[in-house]
Amino acid sequence: MSRSRLGPNRYGKAETHVVRVTRDGGTYHIRDLTVSVAISGDMEAVHLTGDNSAVLTTDTQKNTIFAFAGKYGIESPEAFGLLLARHFVGSQPAIHHAKVSIEEHAWDRITATGHSFARRGGETRTAVVHHDDAATHVVSGLKDLVVLNSADSEFWGYVKDEYTTLPETRDRILATEVTAQWRHASADADWEGSYPEARGHLLAAFAGTYSLSLQQTLYAMGDRLLDGLPGVCEVRLVLPNKHHFTVDLEPFALENDNEIFYAADRPYGLIEGAVVRDGAPDPGPAWS
Repeated sequence: MSRSRLGPNRYGKAETHVVRVTRDGGTYHIRDLTVSVAISGDMEAVHLTGDNSAVLTTDTQKNTIFAFAGKYGIESPEAFGLLLARHFVGSQPAIHHAKVSIEEHAWDRITATGHSFARRGGETRTAVVHHDDAATHVVSGLKDLVVLNSADSEFWGYVKDEYTTLPETRDRILATEVTAQWRHASADADWEGSYPEARGHLLAAFAGTYSLSLQQTLYAMGDRLLDGLPGVCEVRLVLPNKHHFTVDLEPFALENDNEIFYAADRPYGLIEGAVVRDGAPDPGPAWS
């Protein structure tokens, strides 16, 4: 008698890098995506007996990504993810759920028109789509967005014990590298319009909040995004505290009037949290 059973499982093709070039006369447009697919369903046989009759190969998944980019274009990461997820669930009876995760790599024009681009620094746009017969969930987001406030930040009044050495401060640099994801209430939205709006709300809240803690700033950022985008029901944020410590210049007979800082790489504080709209629908597998 077997002492084990098959638990939750999924498989797919990870990090397919697809670039779509669209030509508008002499002006070229680029969408540059890394796409990862994970599918699940009636997959017991392949694990237990090696029966591959229900397996849609990962190579086929990769080919589908390229074919759909050519056939349908790439309107946005969210729209492309929805297209793929619905296809995988709808085309194969053994597939019950599809998760499509996408990162977009942006490019800026070197000239106003033409075909020359430079890879844009800053954040990476992200999208995750879950789809099955019961529901569709779309989560937009960004990562690697580095921001810094050189004023209007304090940190004091915290618990102190025998191991506490951190001095309180009423004037500090507050810096972080934002990872944000926002869950849409429906699978029908203006993806291209809502992304810059969401990004703008996050930046406005970061810049406009007089911060007594990074936790307070996190909540302000999520609350501002929910207020500005009624179609979003939940925001999740991960904010590492990129510590900046004042440098002791006394050994060099110099004063440091909170002007010279050591930017520490690690270890760092890591602040995570969600801001949820009242009455938001159940997220289902959206965050898995």
